Amino acid sequence: WSDLHAVLLLLLILPQPPTITHQSPKDFIIDPRENIVIHCDAKGKPHPSFSWTRNGTHFDIDQDPKVTMRPHSGTLVVDISGEKVESYEGVYQCTARNEHGTAVSNNIVIRQSRSPLWSKERNEPIIVQEGVSLVLQCRPPAGLPPPIIFWMNINFQRLPQSSRVSQALNGDLYFSNVLKEDSRNDYICYARFPHTQTIQQKQPITVTVLNHGSAEERRPTFLIPSGSSSSKMVLRGQVLELECIAEGLPTPEVSWSKVSGEFPAKRTSFLHFQKTLRIVDVSEADAGEYRCTARNRLASVHHTIRVTVKAAPYWISTPRNLVLAPRERGNLICRASGTPKPTITWAMNGIPIENSPKDPSRKVEGDTIIFEEVQTGSSAVYQCHASNEYGYLLSNAFVNVLSETPRVLTPANKVYQVIRNSRALLDCSSFGSPIPKITWFKDSRSSTLDGDPYVLHENGTLEIHVAQALNSGKYTCVARNSLGISENHVYLEVKEPTRILKQPEYKVVQRNRNVVFECKVKHDPSLIPTMTWVKDNGELPDDERFVVDSDSLTITDVTENDAGTYTCIMITTLDQDSASAELTVVEAAPTPAIVYEQPDPPTDLELTDQKPRSVQLTWIPGDEHNSPIHMFVIQYADSLHHHGHWHNLTVVPGTKTTAHLKLSPYVHYTFRVLALNAVGLSNPSLPSRVYKTNPSAPDENPSGVDGFGTEHDNLVISWKVSIIANGPGLQYKVMWRQKDVDKEWTSVTVANVSKFMVSGTPTFTPYEVQVQAINDYGIGPEPAVVTGHSGEDLPMQAPDTVQVLVLNSSLAEVHWEPVPPKTVRGRLKGYKVYYWRERSLHKHNPHHVEQQVLTFSGNKSHGMLPGLQPYSLYLFNVRVFNGKGEGPASSNQQFETPEGVPGRPSFLRITNPNLDSLTLEWGPPYDRNGRLTGYTLKYQTVNISDVLGPVEELALPANETSVTLINLKYSTRYKFYFNAKTGQGAGPVVTEEAATIMDEGILLILLKLHCCLLLLCSVHPAAPAFGNVSSSVGEDGTLISWEYWGAEKNVYVEYIVENDNKEWQKEYVNGSRVYVLKGLKEGLSYRVRVVAKGHNGQAVLHQSEELLVMIPAMAARQVDIATQGWFIGLMCAIALLILVLLIICFIQRNKGGKYPVKEKEDAHTDPEFQPMKEDDCTFGEYSDTEDHKPLKGSRTPSNGTVHRDNSDDSLVDYGGDGGDGQFNEDGSFIGQYSGKSSARDTAGGHESSEAPSPVNTSAMNSFV
Repeated sequence: WSDLHAVLLLLLILPQPPTITHQSPKDFIIDPRENIVIHCDAKGKPHPSFSWTRNGTHFDIDQDPKVTMRPHSGTLVVDISGEKVESYEGVYQCTARNEHGTAVSNNIVIRQSRSPLWSKERNEPIIVQEGVSLVLQCRPPAGLPPPIIFWMNINFQRLPQSSRVSQALNGDLYFSNVLKEDSRNDYICYARFPHTQTIQQKQPITVTVLNHGSAEERRPTFLIPSGSSSSKMVLRGQVLELECIAEGLPTPEVSWSKVSGEFPAKRTSFLHFQKTLRIVDVSEADAGEYRCTARNRLASVHHTIRVTVKAAPYWISTPRNLVLAPRERGNLICRASGTPKPTITWAMNGIPIENSPKDPSRKVEGDTIIFEEVQTGSSAVYQCHASNEYGYLLSNAFVNVLSETPRVLTPANKVYQVIRNSRALLDCSSFGSPIPKITWFKDSRSSTLDGDPYVLHENGTLEIHVAQALNSGKYTCVARNSLGISENHVYLEVKEPTRILKQPEYKVVQRNRNVVFECKVKHDPSLIPTMTWVKDNGELPDDERFVVDSDSLTITDVTENDAGTYTCIMITTLDQDSASAELTVVEAAPTPAIVYEQPDPPTDLELTDQKPRSVQLTWIPGDEHNSPIHMFVIQYADSLHHHGHWHNLTVVPGTKTTAHLKLSPYVHYTFRVLALNAVGLSNPSLPSRVYKTNPSAPDENPSGVDGFGTEHDNLVISWKVSIIANGPGLQYKVMWRQKDVDKEWTSVTVANVSKFMVSGTPTFTPYEVQVQAINDYGIGPEPAVVTGHSGEDLPMQAPDTVQVLVLNSSLAEVHWEPVPPKTVRGRLKGYKVYYWRERSLHKHNPHHVEQQVLTFSGNKSHGMLPGLQPYSLYLFNVRVFNGKGEGPASSNQQFETPEGVPGRPSFLRITNPNLDSLTLEWGPPYDRNGRLTGYTLKYQTVNISDVLGPVEELALPANETSVTLINLKYSTRYKFYFNAKTGQGAGPVVTEEAATIMDEGILLILLKLHCCLLLLCSVHPAAPAFGNVSSSVGEDGTLISWEYWGAEKNVYVEYIVENDNKEWQKEYVNGSRVYVLKGLKEGLSYRVRVVAKGHNGQAVLHQSEELLVMIPAMAARQVDIATQGWFIGLMCAIALLILVLLIICFIQRNKGGKYPVKEKEDAHTDPEFQPMKEDDCTFGEYSDTEDHKPLKGSRTPSNGTVHRDNSDDSLVDYGGDGGDGQFNEDGSFIGQYSGKSSARDTAGGHESSEAPSPVNTSAMNSFV
């Protein structure tokens, strides 16, 4: 393939005259209902231009708006809409030209098909006497092509025909004699015009048969043809049809004979009850006199038809393209035959050669043009015309004069590997003009490689018949012509063959025992071997009892099913070897007291009754050892051909001690016998004396004879080498001939090979082949004839009339016109449709080009393209392929798929959860599949028991990417369903769930509880900056909460999979004390920590203790406890208990004194609550002393001071108006619980809070 690729690349850059590659047939009948397409394609370098003539004059297509020429082609397309087809009938010829020459097509005669109407007529009734003959005339109108005639009744049923009633070739209906039942009034002749597929009918004919007594019997006479003799002319290759129809009573029987010769059996058939003789593919041998005989019991009559065979011109050899170097010689030979003999004329570049410019290097001698010392610039295309009165042939052949230095096309440094004693072929494909001469050198290049053991082929390939280790090395191929030299290096490696040294042996094993088959192999150490065991030519059973080692197979606990033939196969990349052994399984010994052993070997072998092809062998059995002998195995060795190798010859029952052995000629036999009982085989007996058989001619021919091609111009005949030679000097006589063309066989005799290649054959042509064995004593029997085919070539023509029908947005149906069988040039495998998505019709979708191919086997003319992308532009083409490969592609066609439903939206996120609202954000689908018309949002509530509430639906425009839902229920979970729509409908749905946050009143209760617990426990920040790190796993992720007393603002949550050595993953929390980790994988454990880093984000200043978080395999739905009655009751009880504790605390702190909280609140102008002191749990003003610090988790201004009126720890921020309070998992207050900042917070100018996050009910569970 690499050599072929190099040749194709070379042809793309070399100048080349035009070559016609595709043209319409000479006689082109067109359908008047369809546009006229006249094909003309050509190749050349540079690409040729095209022009046409019509009826011998230039056809100016630019002057006719109805005629267009396809781009890069000469094919004409005539739009006949509104035009008369008759105006385009005529003789057309295409011309393709470039600067190196001009090629012309055949004369293409364009005629429209015609199906004229039947002339109006009235058929008079026919009245006849029973027994007479009758002819019903059809006389259909003349059509183009001629119509097909058949007779039917008024119910469209064919009229029965027989030896008495039959239809003639001209369509008339003949009755040898009429009967009463022939009376009917609906004899109708129908004419079907095949080109237009129309059917017309003649007016019905009425026949009345009268019976006035019995009719008299008559001798036969011929109705057609008339007289005693006639003549018929037929052209070679056409169909010969001879017809004899006789009348008489009783009905005559017709028979045929050839006066001088026999009918060609495979081409002859008899139709219409023996009245028509048909011979297909007529040849000159079919000329002669044919006699038809009509006979009844009264007499017989004869008619002789003299057949002459004429022949339109046909090719003997067409001229072939010539590539010549300056001053080189060459010939163009054009040979044709026909009857009468055709006239050969030449033209150059479409002009008769006698009118062409004179060229002293060119000489025309009849059917040959001789070129001597051609000059640069004399490239041209020559046309050979062969014609007689019955037809003409035209063939183009170019002469391309090039000066090219040699080029070696074989890849450089290519390595060839072969097995020792096999054939090695080293390639040296080259190109140059003049044609380069190839020489080969090895290693030091001391001398050229020519002669034994080397064979240099014409194409430059170097062959070594029997490669040995010493042939390994570096080879240099040199291509040289008068313009230069080129060389290439390749390498040959000769490997040792793979051989099985120790073969597996025949085994007889008791059931439930173990057995071992050994298979020791030797192979070349540089090749990678693969050992495979098979049982009865199939795979080993999938059973752990079968253990395969490097050189053995062990079967443990053997059963009856394990019996069979086991084969070890050692395979390398270059060769393989195999060996087999049989396993017989017998029953285990019933009583261990008796010792069973294999028998002793037989003794006293004796040969008697000696004949040329047989001998009788007798022996004496050995001891059976308590197990009867089942059979004796007789083996032989051939000391003449395979000394030391024993082969099984036959087996006989254990009750016999004599065997009559059939022998082969030319073998020196030595026999031995083995005995088999239930335990196993005995050792072999001592060998018999040598018995020699005499040589003789072969008894059989090779099997497996086949004929096939490896290239388009060769035929390889192969066979299986005969093992039994019957004598010395075994050879093979290989014979072949072209089927139905050649009468004589061509033969060659070869030895020590199993195939032979015939070169120069026409492409994909049937051949008959035979292979016969020959030795020094004679030839084998008559070999069987096997039919094969020469090599295939790539198809020449692309499928025509390619059309597409788009069925829906993802399916299209492609139709094409099958290519003519002659252009396939091989076995038609089918058609391939290459198609790809050029682009989407939507501007937002990306550009895709991904070619796909669908293969349709057989002679199909249409196929489906499934899985298409909606709303897209597709391109496709169609190619025919055979066993050689693919033909040219049809011109690219395009189609558009309609809109489809869109894909899923690219994402759906739920953000900004508030008390009674949620915001949904989404992205448009990746696959829009059309123009989006909008979105549909449906949602419903979900309670703790997973019961779904009523569905609300909202239609959204296509240009929106978010929506905020208001008036939702607080602390309630919602399920959302979201999808996109196009004009074709709605796409798949994406779902999400989210919850609104908790009511503020519950948060206020929890806040008070948190504050008092701090007072009672007297908790103050310790030395560590982090504390109380905890976690809770929910549906939306894993909530991590902590306490932090440090001044650094760069706080991160870091996490890593437990026992993983990778880097920690980190998430920036921006001053918060709670964070939800999303995307943790179910079923894994994670190590989590909180760290504070410096301003550069690198140095770790503070770090919490690590927390181990386990993510369950399936997270359960979180329970919203804020709405549970038991939780509300518990909170009330705790609040009451706290109130009692506060009273006790106040009494102890003030020693019975009263703190005027009420008065201070009344006197304060701010309606909000005042800060609560940490040391006495009162609601008063903060002092300016350093002992009064803000609450843990409260927000502190960046300057380190606490403002009296703007404290983040005010109860307004905890749970007042406008505050959406939140609390931490451990009950500690965090400063961002308020979803909104009060107006005074904004005026105070301290740091703004983070965006609110949804209430995590698992945090409340942890707190409770």
